[in-house]
Amino acid sequence: MFFAITSTLASLIVLSAVFFAFRAAHTARTPQGALGWAIFLLSAPFFAVPLYLFLGHHRYRGYLITRRKTEAVIAGLKAQAEAFAPYPDSVPVNVAPFEYCAGLPTVRGNAADLLIDGQATYDAVFAALDRAETYILFQVYILRDDHLGNALADRLLAAAARGVHVRVMVDTVGSLRLSRSFTDRLSAGGVQIAERRRRRGPRFRFQINYRNHRKTIVIDGQIGFTGGLNAADEYMGRDPTYGPWRDTHLRVEGPIVSQLQLIYVEDWHWMTGELLLEDLNWNSGTAGDDMPALLVPTGPADAAETGTMLIFAAISQARERIWLASPYFVPDIDVIRALRHAALRGVDVRILVPDVIDHTLPWLAAFAYFDTIREVGVRVFRYTDGFMHQKAFVVDDRIAAVGTTNLDSRSFRLNFEAMVLMFDDDMAARVSLMLDRDMGRAIELKKSLSEQPFWVRQGAPVARLFSPLL
Repeated sequence: MFFAITSTLASLIVLSAVFFAFRAAHTARTPQGALGWAIFLLSAPFFAVPLYLFLGHHRYRGYLITRRKTEAVIAGLKAQAEAFAPYPDSVPVNVAPFEYCAGLPTVRGNAADLLIDGQATYDAVFAALDRAETYILFQVYILRDDHLGNALADRLLAAAARGVHVRVMVDTVGSLRLSRSFTDRLSAGGVQIAERRRRRGPRFRFQINYRNHRKTIVIDGQIGFTGGLNAADEYMGRDPTYGPWRDTHLRVEGPIVSQLQLIYVEDWHWMTGELLLEDLNWNSGTAGDDMPALLVPTGPADAAETGTMLIFAAISQARERIWLASPYFVPDIDVIRALRHAALRGVDVRILVPDVIDHTLPWLAAFAYFDTIREVGVRVFRYTDGFMHQKAFVVDDRIAAVGTTNLDSRSFRLNFEAMVLMFDDDMAARVSLMLDRDMGRAIELKKSLSEQPFWVRQGAPVARLFSPLL
């Protein structure tokens, strides 16, 4: 009896491996991913089938893209695009590739404040929360029950107590350690939480590989925030393991806030089934700077690989320079080729990454890519003054971008991300100055992989094998 059961189970696993191999061939976003899964599944089915159940999903099935399904939203976006269309010749780049990735129009009438590091960011966030009158939409990847998390909770609860409708959403994986007592405290105080244990949204068992990496705050439909900072003490530089925490956030006003709010509505609807459209203010008005800008949300629900296309489009636009900052550098072959091509065209291409390790595998894997880009003139800078976590880039004096997207396959294909692109020479100058100062606190990589310590030389090629998941 035991032998019969074991034999049947083994047969089912083998048949499942064959089925999943065919499925990977049809659904994987890249030929390399399809081939890798097929070989793994057919050669080691007893190991590969369980892993495929957790990590092998290549499309985020069932995610409702609200702006494409709701006539009212479509009409509103069209009206906004017409009312706030950039003035002729005011946008010095071809925005069509970026708008394709976003599924949204470029709009003028925006203003943005560059918030450098945790203190500046949360000073601005707390001030805005304290002035909220109608509603607060809050979303982070990581929320912790620590000093910063509790200071944030106090303000959210105070807002709820004065009649503000407060909604909070976090990622299941990123906030896995968030205590039930913390969320119960918020709920008891009137804060509405997108419950991570409900059946909707990314189910922990078989969608663990998809993560909502966005950090979005919207107050009254008038003020928005996004960028690299989550809500935990390490982001304030309080963790001695990482030392000072270097990060960048944005405070925005103008029509771009409505775009940020729309992406929050989509995520909220997926998590809870509740559609917030009629409950929110969609008249964000204009801000004094009149800056053209665009929010580019990307994710595994998109029909095309919009994360890769966003970075590829930015590199392609560069004439004089493109400087990119990211805590992780595990790009796909298209981005590598674009970087190499830009450098060969004479563009000043610089990559800023941290020298401090927070996740060993992606840190190691990056060394497997550095030689390929450095040999054609791309310069790599390793930030040494603590840990650098910002996600930002600047193209010439024409485009500046800040948001949540890392330069890795996870951000390109598996995570829900968002970047604010600002087509403005003043903002480009500010981001350029910021990155230039950061590179002044970095060391330029001069050694090839063969000159690195033994554990890096041996570990980098192995870590690169896992790049589709990093």
